[in-house]
Amino acid sequence: MSTRLGVLGWPVAHSRSPAMHNAALAELGMWGWRYQRLPVPERLFAQTTRALPTCGFLGANVTIPHKGQALALATTATPTATTIGAANTLTFGEDGEIAAENTDGPGLLSALGRLGGLPAQPTALVLGAGGSARAAIWALQAAGASEVAVWNRTAQRARALARELGARAVGAPEQADVLVNCTSVGLYSPPGLQRSASHKDALNQLRLTFDQVGKYSHVIDFAYSTEPTPLLAAARAHGAGTVDGLELLVAQGALSFELWTGRPAPLAVMLEAARG
Repeated sequence: MSTRLGVLGWPVAHSRSPAMHNAALAELGMWGWRYQRLPVPERLFAQTTRALPTCGFLGANVTIPHKGQALALATTATPTATTIGAANTLTFGEDGEIAAENTDGPGLLSALGRLGGLPAQPTALVLGAGGSARAAIWALQAAGASEVAVWNRTAQRARALARELGARAVGAPEQADVLVNCTSVGLYSPPGLQRSASHKDALNQLRLTFDQVGKYSHVIDFAYSTEPTPLLAAARAHGAGTVDGLELLVAQGALSFELWTGRPAPLAVMLEAARG
């Protein structure tokens, strides 16, 4: 039986993880391994995940909306996953053991390092209140942010997350040095620059305007597309330093890959496959 890996999510049809991981496995000549999409609704997540080892799965990535459930389901968790309060990487052991890790936070830290350096003790704004937002807050605090603000369309969720992780909830996006979008806005939007605040797919879904985006010196977007999302297109038009969702996908995916296989991840191959 081949060794199987996958990505659990709902929906998950958009995921580039299979292309990225399968390209890495082929590059290393690991022909007995394969990685696939695992579309699972929330109500079936625990049941499906527990059954994966019997089907030859060694591990799985976890994406929206399951990262909180993944941590709760695990029998063991790393300090990083426990502190963040979410898991995006599961490894299956003997006797039903499920080990949880979070590579989103360390992956974002790695991506921040490639931005050429942040301002000293930067201020930051995180959009969203899910698993990726948790990882982003952890990473920004680890990077020395003097303050991290959190905005979410559901204000109660932003307040709860801020209390838990030592951030500050805000009622509307505000100015900061670093902006991190951890929502799915942009994932299904037409790519490119959209200046109209009334357009249903424009920046107003994030309560931002084109001019407001220009106030951030660094913009990171967890959402990804073959072309820049509207947020990143606006940021680049203003000359901001940017990291796109595919770079983040590769950064966190490489850490998962190395955890499962014990082999160095071929980063360039993974990024080319993700963009392709």
